Amino acid sequence: QVQLVESGGGLVQPGGSLRLSCAASGFTFSNYAMRWYRQAPGKRSELGAAISSDGTPDYAGFVKGRFTISRDNANERVYLQMNSLKPEDTAVYYCNSATYPTGWGQGTQVTFSS
Repeated sequence: QVQLVESGGGLVQPGGSLRLSCAASGFTFSNYAMRWYRQAPGKRSELGAAISSDGTPDYAGFVKGRFTISRDNANERVYLQMNSLKPEDTAVYYCNSATYPTGWGQGTQVTFSS
């Protein structure tokens, strides 16, 4: 059974940092590219970052230079290090595979405090 469990979200101030984690199971994680999406309230989901099976990253323009995606194939995890966070980064963040039908996890919420 394929499972994705996101964690690491929370309350953050502008300019702060968070590290999101996605634990995957039920498929051969190391063979597949992974992605981080986000969905802000009232908006469509958008792709933020992707990483190939061999670790090559790719980023959407709005996160480039601020977010870093990485993966640990031995522990079947993908990470998103988020720095210089902005209020517009408020969203629920999800991971999934780009090339395997994993479906979606429950997501992890990133919220800003004033």
